[in-house]
Amino acid sequence: MSEWQSLIDFLEPVSLFQLSNDQGYKDGQIGHLLKAHEDEFPDLTEVDMVLVGCNETRGSWQLLNERSAADTVRTHFYATYHWHTDVQLADIGNIKQGATLQDTYAALRTVVYELIAAGKFVIILGGSHDLTLAQYYAYVDRKKTIHAVGVDALLDLDLDSRNRNEYFLMEMLTGEPNFIKHYSHIGFQSYFVHPRMLETMDRLRFDCFRVGTVKEALNEMEPVIRNSSMLSFDIASMAHAYAPSTHVSPNGFTGEEACTLMRYAGMSTEMSSVGIYGYIPEHDKDDMTARQISHMLWYLMDGKSRAKKEAPLEERDSYLEYNTSFNEVATLFLKSKRSGRWWMQMPDGHFIPCSHSDYLAVCNNELPERWLRAQERE
Repeated sequence: MSEWQSLIDFLEPVSLFQLSNDQGYKDGQIGHLLKAHEDEFPDLTEVDMVLVGCNETRGSWQLLNERSAADTVRTHFYATYHWHTDVQLADIGNIKQGATLQDTYAALRTVVYELIAAGKFVIILGGSHDLTLAQYYAYVDRKKTIHAVGVDALLDLDLDSRNRNEYFLMEMLTGEPNFIKHYSHIGFQSYFVHPRMLETMDRLRFDCFRVGTVKEALNEMEPVIRNSSMLSFDIASMAHAYAPSTHVSPNGFTGEEACTLMRYAGMSTEMSSVGIYGYIPEHDKDDMTARQISHMLWYLMDGKSRAKKEAPLEERDSYLEYNTSFNEVATLFLKSKRSGRWWMQMPDGHFIPCSHSDYLAVCNNELPERWLRAQERE
């Protein structure tokens, strides 16, 4: 425990017995098997994924929730059954609310930094979406240049807003020093986004995917997520029918689509933190949004289990090789024999995640959009 002693001052423990409505969790359920910060801090040595709650909402219009958003999700998540015995999970409790918003940011930033530095996959249950800044600054503190993914119906670039959760993305993408090598935004809804915002993102060579485009070919988001170190998921990206806590839009991702995106995040060997933000228990109906998030977390673990079975690219015997060319440019594609996922070689020799459709495009002597965008960013 001494290795993690410095984190304890930032955290409030959880009670699994209270989370289970004083009944305890059943044999085989996640709540019965995970390690939790209750009477003492758990040993994280063999743990793969670490969950931490942060109920801070002062960066939004929403006052501090009377109910703990993180604990409400925990109640339902820990009642699901643990199918992935190769993935060890721990819960270290909730970030204590600081005297100021910046104090809470600093505490979350420190906790996430220590965990990812120790090689742990961190799950953050927020809080308002601006907590993404604390998640990101943990990588800044490590001086690690990253690819990041945001899933949201909105682009939080509104500098005229008084609510930080509506403009935090500007600070994250343009602040100095900056450690964002690339940013991808998944699921924006056009009627909420000023065209100039998209023009700005395009000039920065960041990729934005409209919700309708994503829903037409959800599997095309797997390569986008695969190469990223952090993912920030705003519940506002989901249709109200699937997440009653959000009042942003009747349109958006379904529950199944959100779970699939989480599975993709778990499958990424680069991914080290996922934050799920924007859940407001007081706006929920029969805890259906909390149940939805709990299922997303289950699929995140499912993805992590699948990632453990993937072979490194260096183990070429585990991959099928396809030598192709387009416009007299030789390109090598790799396809995993284990997962069926694809990689595409760039002119400098390194491989980027891609999909089967990119391979088919090259076979038709067409320039894959993914290849072109990657070259523009070099």
